[in-house]
Amino acid sequence: MIVPRLALKSLANRWVTALLTVLAIAASVMLLLGVEKVRTGARQSFADTISGTDLIVGARSGSLNLLLYSVFRIGNPTNNMTWKSYEDIAKSPDIAWIVPISLGDSHRGFRVLGTTPDYFKHYKFRRGQQMVFTAGAPFSDLFDAVIGADVAEKLGYKVGDPIVVAHGAGSVAFLEHEDKPFRVSGILAKTGTPIDRTVHVSLAAIEAIHVDWQSGVPDTAHAVTIDRVRTMNLTPKTITAALVGLNSKVATFRVQRAINEYPEEPLSAIMPGVALQELWGLVGTAETALTAISAMVVATALLGMMTMILTTLNERRREMAILRSVGARPTTVLGLLTAEGGLLTLAGVLLGTLALYAALLTMRPVIDRMYGLNLPIDALRPDEWMKLAAIVVAGILAAALPAIRAYRLSLADGMTVRI
Repeated sequence: MIVPRLALKSLANRWVTALLTVLAIAASVMLLLGVEKVRTGARQSFADTISGTDLIVGARSGSLNLLLYSVFRIGNPTNNMTWKSYEDIAKSPDIAWIVPISLGDSHRGFRVLGTTPDYFKHYKFRRGQQMVFTAGAPFSDLFDAVIGADVAEKLGYKVGDPIVVAHGAGSVAFLEHEDKPFRVSGILAKTGTPIDRTVHVSLAAIEAIHVDWQSGVPDTAHAVTIDRVRTMNLTPKTITAALVGLNSKVATFRVQRAINEYPEEPLSAIMPGVALQELWGLVGTAETALTAISAMVVATALLGMMTMILTTLNERRREMAILRSVGARPTTVLGLLTAEGGLLTLAGVLLGTLALYAALLTMRPVIDRMYGLNLPIDALRPDEWMKLAAIVVAGILAAALPAIRAYRLSLADGMTVRI
C-alpha cells in the first residue's frame, strides 16, 4: 500500500500535469467507446430501415440492387414488374399483405414514390414502429401528396402547399408535370430512414401525370386536363416493386422460391434482412477504419503520458535519490512510476467512460431527432471491457520505460548537483 500512496501524493504534487494527462486519456477513451456506440447504433439503424417486411419482390436483378432502389431510393430498377404479376402474387394464400411501389419521378432532388394507403399501415421500421403523421393525413384525393420530415424541413412545406413533380429522378428538373400539381396532405414524423426524403403519392397519381406523355416527353397535342383524368381508368400497367408480408415465417422460403420461378416473367424475391447484412458487409471497411483511428488516438494519449513522465524524470532525480537514501529499494522506485502511469490511465478510462454516458444521455434525443440515429445506452459489452482493460495495461507498460530508467539511477548520481 506504500507505493500507491506515494504515487497518489506525487501526482497530487504535480496535479496540473496529471490532470491534463488524465483529460487526454479520457478524451481518447471517450472517442474509442463513442465510435463503438455510433457504429453499433448505425448498424442497428441501418438494419431497422425496414422491419416486418418478409420479402421484397421486383424484376429479376441482384438482391442489393433491388434493396437499394426499393428501400433506400438509390439507383434505378433494371426493369419493372407487370401489374398482372403483382395481382397473381397477391392471390397466394401465404401472403398476409402486399404493397406496391412505383418510382421514377422526383421533386427538387427528392424521390417520388407511388403506392397505396396500405403503405403507411404496413411499412414498419426500427423494430416494428409505424409511421406517424405530425400534420395532416394519408392521401385521399388523386393529387394528394404525403412528404417526409426532411422534405418538409428543407423546403419549408406545410399541409396544403402545392407541389409540382418533375419527370425523372435527377436533382435538376428539365421536364415538370406543371399541368397536374399536387397538394401536401400530410407530413410524416422523423424516422431516420429514406422515408424522410421521399414524396409519397398514390399509384393512380403516377399514372395520371403520365397519361399524356409519350416516350418520356409531354404530348401537348393530346394534353389531358385534370378533370378528364379523374374519370379515366388509372390502373398501372407496371410497378417498380412490391413489399410482402407473410402469414407465417415458415412459408418465407417456399414463397420466395415460387416467385423466383414465376413462369410469366423473370422476378426476384429477396429477404430484406439478408440483403441488409450483405450490404453492411460491403461498407464494413469504414467500421475498421474508424476503430483504427480511435485506437491510434488512444495510443497517442498514452505516448503523451509516457513523454510527460520522461520529461519530469530529470527534475525528480533528487526525489528518487532521497527515497533511496531513506531505505526505498530500487523496486520501490520502479513500482512508484509504474503505479503513477497505471493510476493516470485508470482515472482517464473512468472519466472517459462516465463522460461518454453523460454525453449519450444528453445528446441522444437530439441525435435521434436530427439524424435518425438511435444510439444505445446500455452496459459495456465484454469486448468493450476488454478494450478498457487493455488500455490500462498499456498505460502501465507505457510508464514502465521511464520507470526502468529511474530504477537504474544510482544514489550518487541522484544526489549530484549538476551545473
